[in-house]
Amino acid sequence: MEGTRVLAIDYGTKRIGLALSDPMKILAIPFDTWENRGDLVEKILTLINEKNVDKVLVGYPLNGDGSKTVLSDVIEKFAASLRGRSGVDVELVDERYSSSIASERIISSVAKKSKRRDKGLVDKFAAAVLLEEFLNS
Repeated sequence: MEGTRVLAIDYGTKRIGLALSDPMKILAIPFDTWENRGDLVEKILTLINEKNVDKVLVGYPLNGDGSKTVLSDVIEKFAASLRGRSGVDVELVDERYSSSIASERIISSVAKKSKRRDKGLVDKFAAAVLLEEFLNS
């Protein structure tokens, strides 16, 4: 029996970054970046089934002082929809610094400047940062 995985989602209005754990839940692997379109929840449900995901982390944006941002309500609704339709545990996690950490990692690990400018790269690396923090806690 293959182990289950954790999926992390860095939600944005244009794109979402995805990261998956390995089946032993040790590594956080940047997985993909998808356009945020009408079929997004269906695509995520398919991924949950295909990759044997038992927990989903959704990055929850907060201001520096911990107050909600303009996206907070949208993400709460998205997470609730996913929770209701997938039957897996969906948890909101503070993502205040994930994008800046992701950008630093990309600079240190991606040699070509043109590749570093790929916004999708930041999204999936930000999801991996969220996932790594969860796995390490």
